[in-house]
Amino acid sequence: MDKMTIKTMDDFARSCGVSRPTLSRYFDSPSSVKPVTRKRIEDALSASDYRPNLYARNLNRKRTRNIGILVPVITDPFYAEMVNRLELLVRGEGYWPIVISSHGLPDLEAEAVNTLLSLKAAGAIIAPLGLASEPGIFEKLRESIPIVYFDTFIEGNTPFIGNNNAQSVATIVDYLCRSGAPPAYFDIPHVNHNSGERLASYLATMESLGFEPVVVGDTESYSWNFEHMGYEQTDAMITAGTLPATTILCANDRLAFGAMAAAHARGLRVGRRSDSDLRIAAHDDHPLSRYTCPPLTTMAQDFTSMARSSVDTLLSMLDESDDCAQVIARRIIFDGTLVMRQSA
Repeated sequence: MDKMTIKTMDDFARSCGVSRPTLSRYFDSPSSVKPVTRKRIEDALSASDYRPNLYARNLNRKRTRNIGILVPVITDPFYAEMVNRLELLVRGEGYWPIVISSHGLPDLEAEAVNTLLSLKAAGAIIAPLGLASEPGIFEKLRESIPIVYFDTFIEGNTPFIGNNNAQSVATIVDYLCRSGAPPAYFDIPHVNHNSGERLASYLATMESLGFEPVVVGDTESYSWNFEHMGYEQTDAMITAGTLPATTILCANDRLAFGAMAAAHARGLRVGRRSDSDLRIAAHDDHPLSRYTCPPLTTMAQDFTSMARSSVDTLLSMLDESDDCAQVIARRIIFDGTLVMRQSA
């Protein structure tokens, strides 16, 4: 039997014998209407092809059920994993996630902010580009909606959820020094605060352990293409015979992926066995890190806690209670966990 064709909410309200306001309340929250009325509406939905345009209804509200999620690079395994977790958590709270990538470009990040404003997002969870972000762009957004930073931050009073880089880098440096030759640090362009914090922790920990810090890597070129950088720079050092140490600590896993590929291409054995030529370790524990060859030793960020805390903090800010707003933590950082695999 063909379903009845209904195009508008007014027509559907008449077809199931309820008022337009009652129908609107049902679509906002089914439990807000009487059980007998709810059954009548749901029976009518089953018998027709009508589906409400929730997107249009959201735009007509002062506050929508949309939550923006903005990241620098959606293809980065760290951000992909975080977005996956944030989307599911936001949906579980009854909101609709809108995911936008700035592709590492300040002008696209600014465009994303304007998009979230035009869509009347209720709030946003943002990993800003950081040092390359247009000055004041997120202050403009924060004047209109609550926002929470994760992974990195822009100075100000906006809540931030992230990793304890001082603790995590100190932990892996200590491990590498105890288990073999002390590591040289393979740095990346300082695209955000994480880069500087990790370098500072490496320097301080090496000095505290009585070892001379050694830092390599191009930190001047602004780029998010870390795998390429890792491969090209490692290949150049191997070719020139200038590898600084037999243990390399990479600033992040993506850099390590490139470094390990270059070492393999040049015939070097990466690992912690006695016949290995080079140990390579890194930071983040991206989902792909366990599948490199050999599997990558790294510091795992607490994805679960960071995602849950980001959503919980934003939901607290969306609460209209002044008392609730007073107790929102402005900075929450989580310790990393050492994951020992075969690369170091």
